[in-house]
Amino acid sequence: MRPSLQQSMLAATLALALTTPALAQDHAHHAQPAPKVEDPHAGHAAPAPAQEPVHDHAAMDHGSSDQTATPVEPAEPIPPVSDADRAAAFPDLAHSMEHGAGMNHYVLIDRLEAVDLDQGSGEAWELQGWVGGDIDRLWFRSEGERARGHTESADVELLYGHSVSPWWDLVAGVKHDFKPGDSQTWGAIGFQGMSPYKFEIEATAYLGEDGRSAASFEAEYDVLLTNRLILQPLLEIELYGKDDPDRGIGSGLSTVEAGVRLRYEVTRKFAPYIGVSHERAFGDTADYRQDEGEDTRDTRFVAGLRLWF
Repeated sequence: MRPSLQQSMLAATLALALTTPALAQDHAHHAQPAPKVEDPHAGHAAPAPAQEPVHDHAAMDHGSSDQTATPVEPAEPIPPVSDADRAAAFPDLAHSMEHGAGMNHYVLIDRLEAVDLDQGSGEAWELQGWVGGDIDRLWFRSEGERARGHTESADVELLYGHSVSPWWDLVAGVKHDFKPGDSQTWGAIGFQGMSPYKFEIEATAYLGEDGRSAASFEAEYDVLLTNRLILQPLLEIELYGKDDPDRGIGSGLSTVEAGVRLRYEVTRKFAPYIGVSHERAFGDTADYRQDEGEDTRDTRFVAGLRLWF
């Protein structure tokens, strides 16, 4: 063998001899131990789970909760209700509700106002009152109007009123017209009072001289915006049975007036107000007004006072 080949074989043999022990090593002892994880609860004894209280229903006596248990009797037993007790609690109301024979009185100036007319200004009033007891009263009523310094209408009524229910009076008497035209007197009969829903109502029929007849209807209502601020709508209707050219009145539906007034009650007996009123004439009454150069429709702004005592 040549020397170079021998050297190469020798070198390979030495290299094999040196690497063989390394390959034969047992790697079992090189296994890495598992990381030790500390248990945070180590050393702490876990509490025992809470347990529902055990009820021994068999041992419980549910029969003791019976709702029909006998109530405790009062110290002094209540006597049973007798017929005398019922009669005292619910007396017979068929008798009169009159409280007494005393005399009373009342005056209401419902409207005392200044009127803004198309030409100039005017004044108007409406008032009523009574004197008497709870059942029988003597009533008086008056209303009128002035324009540009002249009285255009004015009347006074004197009526006997008898209460026919807690809310209604039957009235009868006389009415005297001072204006328009010559004065005249009417016989009057009607009723007045408060209807359901608190509408104040006046309805009166009149019979006059020469077979004349007339009727008037008035309704008003108080709307309480506050305890002192009150809105009062009003409606008035007048009808006549015959034409009366001297007074500018036609038969049938004569005039309808609707208005609304807003008053503030400084006291219950004293209340200033402002408002607006619209009147329209119909039929022959409208024709008479047109002949006199007057309007058949008239809208007015008003301001006044409401008083009672």
